[in-house]
Amino acid sequence: MSRTHIQSLMDEGRVVVDGSAMKPSHRIEPGALVVVEIPPPPAPGVPAEDIPLEIIFEDADIGVVNKPAGMIVHPGAGGGAGTLVAALLSRYGTTGGLSTIGGPLRPGIVHRLDKETSGVVVIARSDAAHLKLVAEFRDREVAKSYVALLHGAVKGEAGRIELPVARDLRRRSRMTARRREGREARTDWRVLLRLAGFTLIEAGLHTGRTHQIRVHFSALGWPIVGDTLYGAPRQERISAELLPPLGRNFLHAARLAFSHPRTGKRVEFRAPLPEDLVSYLRMIAHATKTEERLIDASLREFL
Repeated sequence: MSRTHIQSLMDEGRVVVDGSAMKPSHRIEPGALVVVEIPPPPAPGVPAEDIPLEIIFEDADIGVVNKPAGMIVHPGAGGGAGTLVAALLSRYGTTGGLSTIGGPLRPGIVHRLDKETSGVVVIARSDAAHLKLVAEFRDREVAKSYVALLHGAVKGEAGRIELPVARDLRRRSRMTARRREGREARTDWRVLLRLAGFTLIEAGLHTGRTHQIRVHFSALGWPIVGDTLYGAPRQERISAELLPPLGRNFLHAARLAFSHPRTGKRVEFRAPLPEDLVSYLRMIAHATKTEERLIDASLREFL
């Protein structure tokens, strides 16, 4: 087994020492019990599935999709059905219609959104387009804008968060901003609307760390509504009223701008805020006695 493979198992929390996940630099002591979980090898590819997709734009080089919440972008080592990749293979074919650089499990995939995050995803339809898009993401030339509803009254009208993001060593499904050796991460934000106990914001990502927006705002005490992994309750209670569960994170990738890989022209694509998020925001506004016109004004550029 290669060192790279072992490193990936460590990063996934599959190597534990005396029952706890450790950093790769951890020194083993005599008598320690080391357990390595080796998952089954990945399937040779992903079967196509006839899943409807909302296509924002497509040409011979790229596709731009409005991913719904609840859909995983690509399967992990253990497989998985209902992914964006499976839907893309059904639409564009299993050969020639998507880039191959990501391998058989990730054809066309240049970047991703979390399962419970909706919004704009760009897909590479050729290897040449894939390489150019990857370079843009790496050089931070891609503009990414999200809409999120946070718990609490955010201080100020705009700001910047620059906290490093790293894997949480105690809960491997989470990331954390409390480890100094984390990777550099920057999130800019501005307030769109204030409600009693909540703040609607627009967030711009300058780096693309795993769970970055979720981790950054949770670290400051303002978790995203619906994000139970990072401290939000499953249901919101406003005074005596218990709202129904949202069932997802109130986080939506609203805009994505980059240079087209063939023409070099700057292009921007938008996905309107999903109806379930709009309805939930109106429900909170009603419970907090917020005027309807304020909701409409705050959402005008995102519908």
